[in-house]
Amino acid sequence: MDLTVCICTHNRPRYVQDCLDGLRRQTVARDRFTVLLVDSASGEAAAAELGSLAAAHDARLIRLDHVGVSLARNAGAWAARTRFIAYIDDDAIPATDWVESILNAIAQPGRPPALIGGRILPKWEAPLPAWWPPSLRGVLSIIEHEGRGEYRTPAVPQGLEPYAANMVVHVLSLLAAGGFGGAVGRYGNSLLSDEEVQLAWTLQDAGHSVRYDSRIVVHHQIQARRMEPSWLLSRMYWQGASTVLTRRLLHQPQTVWRELPRRLLVAGLLAPAALIPEHTAFLLAARWRFAYAAGFIRAALGWHVTEAAIEQAAVAVAA
Repeated sequence: MDLTVCICTHNRPRYVQDCLDGLRRQTVARDRFTVLLVDSASGEAAAAELGSLAAAHDARLIRLDHVGVSLARNAGAWAARTRFIAYIDDDAIPATDWVESILNAIAQPGRPPALIGGRILPKWEAPLPAWWPPSLRGVLSIIEHEGRGEYRTPAVPQGLEPYAANMVVHVLSLLAAGGFGGAVGRYGNSLLSDEEVQLAWTLQDAGHSVRYDSRIVVHHQIQARRMEPSWLLSRMYWQGASTVLTRRLLHQPQTVWRELPRRLLVAGLLAPAALIPEHTAFLLAARWRFAYAAGFIRAALGWHVTEAAIEQAAVAVAA
């Protein structure tokens, strides 16, 4: 067995079905890779359906009692029995040569990779609205750049970051770095983010090769419910908070304090736009900037972001 493929999910068996079907169509033999399905505290009905899917697709099923994507990904890493683990989101469908491209990338001569981020192309459930800001396609977990190279170097575009919707990690390096930090990342339906960014930069700062390779492709099913102004505003609010938390986890608190005055200025100037109803796209450019600044400011000034995400997830489960 050359590779472990890990799918982490919470209450989404329909998407898992599509992902597993994609893995069944790979160009390499099934004995070249194994599949781990990590169920992050799904409800009873979804858990039963996930169990049936795992059995039908020869996937090993791991059940967790608590929600949290970082917890689930770490459980996958501890269960892996291969040198590398490939993470794919439950709503992503791998290209037919996905596993083959991963195996080729990790086998190429030269400096061995600790982490490889791949290309993530959109598969729209609903058309992208005309009002959607072009600069924010990335918050939908879309990466369309073609090329290869080390992150945070001139070889790839500035600001390009890995997403765990399509990411390969050297297992021992991941575990030695402490895994995915439980302080960041999704908890249920909360929009806390950046757990993969924290891991990637931790590995790179420790001297490991952390690179991008667009030959490794998945197709991300972009949910129709995300095509709403209210979702984008919530996503940007949590992203502002996630940025603060990630910088502190990477031991860069000074960058938070340097940026805080600018975020305070933005929030002050754009505060009237926040009075506009969430469902409308009117003045959205001002409103998403205000949302990001508000999340950043609140987290910088002491908001317990992780606890809020966990509480939000618990309320959703109880409902």
